[in-house]
Order: sequence, then C-alpha cells, then structure tokens
Amino acid sequence: MCGIVGYIGYREVLPVLLNGLKRLEYRGYDSAGVAVLNNKTGIYKCKGKVTDLEEHIKKDDGLSGTIGIGHTRWATHGEPNDINAHPHMSYRGKFVIIHNGIIENYAPLKETLVSKGIKFKGETDSEVLVNLIEYIYLKGNMTAEMAARLALSKVEGAYGIVLMCTDEKDKLIAARKGSPLVIGVGHEEYFIASDATPIVEYTKSVIYLNDNDVAVLTRSELILKTLKNIRLTPQVHQIDLDVDEIDKGGYAHFMLKEIFEQPRSILDTFRGRVISDGSELRLGGLFHVIPRLVEAKRIIIVACGTSWHAGLVGEYLFEDLARVSVEVEYASEFRYRRPIITVDDVVIAISQSGETADTLAAVRLAKESGALVLGICNVVGSSIPRETDAGVYTHAGPEIGVASTKAFTAQVTVLAMMAILIAKKRNLLDDKQYRTYIKNLVEVPDKIGAILKDDAKFRNIAGMYQHVNNFLYLGRGYLFPVALEGALKLKEISYIHAEGYPAAEMKHGPIALIDQNMPVVVLATKDHSYDKIVSNIQEVKARKGIVIAVVNQGDTAIRKMADHILEIPSSPSIFTPLLAVIPLQLLSYHIAVMRGCNVDQPRNLAKSVTVE
Repeated sequence: MCGIVGYIGYREVLPVLLNGLKRLEYRGYDSAGVAVLNNKTGIYKCKGKVTDLEEHIKKDDGLSGTIGIGHTRWATHGEPNDINAHPHMSYRGKFVIIHNGIIENYAPLKETLVSKGIKFKGETDSEVLVNLIEYIYLKGNMTAEMAARLALSKVEGAYGIVLMCTDEKDKLIAARKGSPLVIGVGHEEYFIASDATPIVEYTKSVIYLNDNDVAVLTRSELILKTLKNIRLTPQVHQIDLDVDEIDKGGYAHFMLKEIFEQPRSILDTFRGRVISDGSELRLGGLFHVIPRLVEAKRIIIVACGTSWHAGLVGEYLFEDLARVSVEVEYASEFRYRRPIITVDDVVIAISQSGETADTLAAVRLAKESGALVLGICNVVGSSIPRETDAGVYTHAGPEIGVASTKAFTAQVTVLAMMAILIAKKRNLLDDKQYRTYIKNLVEVPDKIGAILKDDAKFRNIAGMYQHVNNFLYLGRGYLFPVALEGALKLKEISYIHAEGYPAAEMKHGPIALIDQNMPVVVLATKDHSYDKIVSNIQEVKARKGIVIAVVNQGDTAIRKMADHILEIPSSPSIFTPLLAVIPLQLLSYHIAVMRGCNVDQPRNLAKSVTVE
C-alpha cells in the first residue's frame, strides 16, 4: 500500500524521486522519505506528505546524486512518525531499504538480531529486514545481491523492496513477493516504482516483476533472476498511458475529475466490444473460456470494498439475465474459511489495482481447486490479470483518487456485458432483446453526461447537510448495492457515519434511528418494486426523517413526499446502477469538500491494499 520509487542513471535523482512520490502519494501518505547515494548516503524523511518532505529537504541544499530511492508510507508496523518513515538504514550503515508489504515473522527475526547486538531505532518490520540483510552480508563476506536473496528466503509475508548498498554505490537491487514492482527501461537509466504512474513521463517500456523475482540494476544493465539464483529473460512491455491522464486537468481534485470522466471511461470500457452496428458483444479476453462460462453451474465473485459492491450488482445481473447461481464473497473472508469450490465453478475476481492482497490470495485458492478463474481489473500487467485464466480489462484509465468512482462503473459495465453475452449464448435472450440491451448500454455515457450537468443542484443539497453526523441509504434490487456504495463513499471521504440497507430491512432495526435530524437517501427509480419504495419513503416521513430521493426524470409522486429530488434519466433496471450512483458520488464529494476533508487522500486509507 506504500509507494516505492527508485532511479539509477544520468539524471539528477532528487527531482525524479520527488516527482515520483507525488504521483504515488495516493498509495500512502502517513510519511515520506528519500535516500540519495553519492560519496555519502543522504537520507531525508518525515511524518506527513511529500510537500512536508520537500520543506524538510530545503534545509540542506547539498543533496545531489544520480542514484536514489524514495517512499511514501501507509503505516502497518509502528505509528506514523519521522523514525518509522522510510528509507531505513541498517545498524552499521551498509544498506538502505524501502519496503512495501508485511514481514509476518519479523518478531522472531528481530529477537535473533537483538541477541547478536544489533540495535533498532524504530518499530517497523522493514528495519528488521534491512538489518537481517546486513547481518548476512557481513557475516558471510558476500555480495549485496546474495545477502538480499538469502535474507528474503528467510522471511515470511509480502514485500516489494528496493535496496542500496554503500559498498556497491552504482547498483540498485529490487525484489518482489506479493507486492507490485515495475521497472522502467530507458537509455542508460532505469526507474523502479510500485506502478507505472511515476515512470510514464520518462519511458513507455517497462518490465513487471513476478513473485520471487530479484532484479539487479546498474546504469547499463538489468539482470533478472529468481530468489534461487536462476537467470531469467526480462520481458519488456509497452504501456498505454499518457502523463495527461495522471494530472488533475483543471479540476480541484482527482476525485471530481474521475467522476466527470465516467461518460468517457464507460465508453472506453465497451468501445471495441460492441461491434459497429450494435448487433453483437465481443469480449476477446473471454473468447477461449466462453463455453465453460455458458455451462457454469455456479459463479463465485470475490472482491473487497467498492469492487465487492460491483460484484453484488453482478449477482443481480447474472441471476436475472443468465439464470446462473451467484455467490458474492468478501475475498478477505473467503480465503480464511474452507470454501467449497469445484471444477464446475467459475470464480470472478474484481480489483481496480489488480494487486489487492486478499483478492489475489482468493484467486490462488480457487485455481488450486480447479475452478475457472477470471479477472476484472483496471491495471494492465498487474498480478490478478497475470494469474487468472482469462478476464476483461475495464479500460477506466488511471484512478488516482483513493475513493473509487469510475472504476466502480467500469466494473459494473463489464459485468453487464458478461451477463448479457452469457444470457444470449444460453438462449435466454432473443435477437431483439439482445440488441435492445446493447443499444441501452451504448446510451449510458450520454445519460451520465446529462446527470453531471446538474452538479450545481447536488452541491446545493450537500451544503444543507454538511454538518450532520449520520446518513442512511436505502435501495431495492439492483439499487441495494448502490445504496451500500453511496454510504461507503460518504464514510470514506467525509468521515460521516453512513449505512446502506435494503429498503425492506429498514423496519428490522434502522427505523429506530430515524428522526428529524436523519437524512435518508432513497434510491427510488421506477421498476417492479417502485410501489414498495414509495411505502418506505412514507414510513421515513411519518417519523419526521429527511428524504433525499434519487428518482427518474418526470417522477411526480415521490416529488410530493421527498425533501429533495435527484433526477436521473430512465433506463432498464440492469443499467440503473450506472446512473443512480453518480448523484451519490457528487453528494459525497461536495459534502467532504465543504467539511474541509482531504478528498483525494482521506485519512487512514490507501488506494491499493496490497497487505492483508
């Protein structure tokens, strides 16, 4: 969940590191630090953000060199402070490390090292690792690379590391197990990062490290091998990413930009998958597994957070259209019980980053059981797409805001296409129904564009409720997961307590909370349960609750009852989640801004959850 950046080449390293850390700050922002290796090792680190680090560095303008490493931290072991910030230097000053992940057996390793007379400055598991490397290096009189490989063979857990040795000043060592690392390849220079965002402005050529890979980099050479010292041939990939995509583009926050990008991101997700005359869907990433998908007796969807909510929408889609049984599991729970998985099952793993630790572990568990494992992911080349049997990229583009918005709608778009395609191949849709659904899908971006034009209305309503302490979100059917997602967005970025419920469950507990101070957001579009949701609104109003209703344009019945109306265009129920979530995203965004919250980097959260 931390951000890693490293460089070796001919450029002055500090601007490369600081710029890279700013690109990666969405991954972690409790503290930040850099280390530059020259005639001596200069380390600067502090609690806070990269801007705090820049101010700290200004106190010493002599930091210069062409090899260095940088890090933004999301705390796991040890509180966020200057000492626990990365990089960490070993006890005798031979090694400097940055580390993402968790060393699970750090406690016994630390105990052993302390017994050898090694002293520790902080509380992190990362400091244990760098001291273990140094201890092996000095005791065995060996190269830095060999010491790193031997040390890593003794640790349990996950890591993405970059290591510098003060005795080998023209070399970086990078290694990965369970935590992503990508190497950018330039001319007489290499870049290392947690993802491609800090690299793209320098090169489009990258190498993705796999688990148990170790890379040794000099300015002129990259040697790739396994932890067991087996040489590998690096596979260079070209990334399709532009610098403009990772800038705010004139918006106040990345989150707002990404909300407004959704007409384009959804279009990009189905572009090329809807043939030109709108008569057919083609999901090339699933071409070889379509027969098994069509014959599946059960689909299991595993995900976390917002992706889990998208999976819940997928459950309604697959069961409604394709008539196949679906279970949606929190990946973090799925992996720790004894799930019943058979070779007839299809497991779909959903992750924006493709590196979510629990979801990746669930993928591996499902593969061991012989199930067909598919991935739905946004980041090309990430771990989940590489470890699944097949899958579909969402093409949402980089999502920098920690609170996911366009990734959710892109994931739902992919799930809708999959469900429609399977339903057609199972002969549950005739040609006319099939083409109508495709036509409805193609209309979604323009409909979202129309909703976004009402942003000022959503902002006005947000202003009325920025100081409340609690919100309740209610929805039925396809809109129940959207209620959960709306509540999550508000919690994540405004720190207001919010809960999402199936509307019918209101009477089974949450109704006790409703009074004149409780805003209740009700998703009340016209579908087969419309009359029921109207009754729920009446129950809220009878208890003096405040109703903010998401309704179809032209609705008059609910307008008479609700305190506020958020209108969206009409659409078939299977596509309504894509529309109904937009007002909820904007409502959360504006409330958070008005409360003075850091919208793009909410407290205690990180974008890519690469630890359990």
